[in-house]
Amino acid sequence: MTTATKQMQPGSLLKRVLPRPLWTRLRTARARRQLAAFPRRQVRHVYGGFPLEVVISDPVAADWYDHDVAEPAEIKLLRSGRLAPGARVFDLGAHQGVIALMLSRIVESEGQVVAVEAVAHNARCAEENRAINKAANLTVLHAAAADRPGTLEFEDGGGSHVASDGAEWTTTSVEAVSVDGLAERFGPPDVLFIDVEGYEQHVLAGAQQTFAQARPDCFVEIHVGAGLEQFGGSIAGVLSQFPEGGYDLYVRDADEGSEFELCTDDVIGRTERFFLVALARRAGA
Repeated sequence: MTTATKQMQPGSLLKRVLPRPLWTRLRTARARRQLAAFPRRQVRHVYGGFPLEVVISDPVAADWYDHDVAEPAEIKLLRSGRLAPGARVFDLGAHQGVIALMLSRIVESEGQVVAVEAVAHNARCAEENRAINKAANLTVLHAAAADRPGTLEFEDGGGSHVASDGAEWTTTSVEAVSVDGLAERFGPPDVLFIDVEGYEQHVLAGAQQTFAQARPDCFVEIHVGAGLEQFGGSIAGVLSQFPEGGYDLYVRDADEGSEFELCTDDVIGRTERFFLVALARRAGA
């Protein structure tokens, strides 16, 4: 046995020697066992200024949610626009519903939040968090945001995005919903909050009727170098989905503590994940 082989991690060795379908099944089964063994707990913290009860049921939730969370800069900026009491928000890629709960508190009882999450485990946690916090104005949908209704193959296990060639987890079919379809079902949104792991250009493409009729303010996490190109997207392609001349665009780095600044032409040259807020220009403003 060579020194390189001795130093190779067991998972890496299995990946090299096993057929990909078998390796992905084994990897997914291991992740599910770890998830089932995780010591679930319920915690109470302040999220974006709101005291909430949250279920901690996996290591990611423990890392992200088992502490106080300041109001995200994107929410603060959206609150300068249409994110206000009475607003309707579509939270696409809602994970376990913590951001959706913050949004539901901001829009208050007369508003509405529709949270869409494709990973079954996360959607169940989001629904549990909704119930614990008695958020009657929050609806959780187990579905994947896309450019058109139908179904999508989604990575099932440790993945959290639409499946692509060379998927490293097993996949499962999930209902696909578009922004335009959600608008027909729930009414036109005032705000879109989009974090879909590289599928953002497709999601925005499925919102063109909504853009034409409702001009919602938007937050989009743009996964440059982290999935966007993998699904045929680009920064220029994402920006082209917004009606020309209809929005003021703001960007910030994904680094903690960075601030939003007006978008300039050099945004096209970015090579790492960043955040975009698009505030619709209002007539007479």
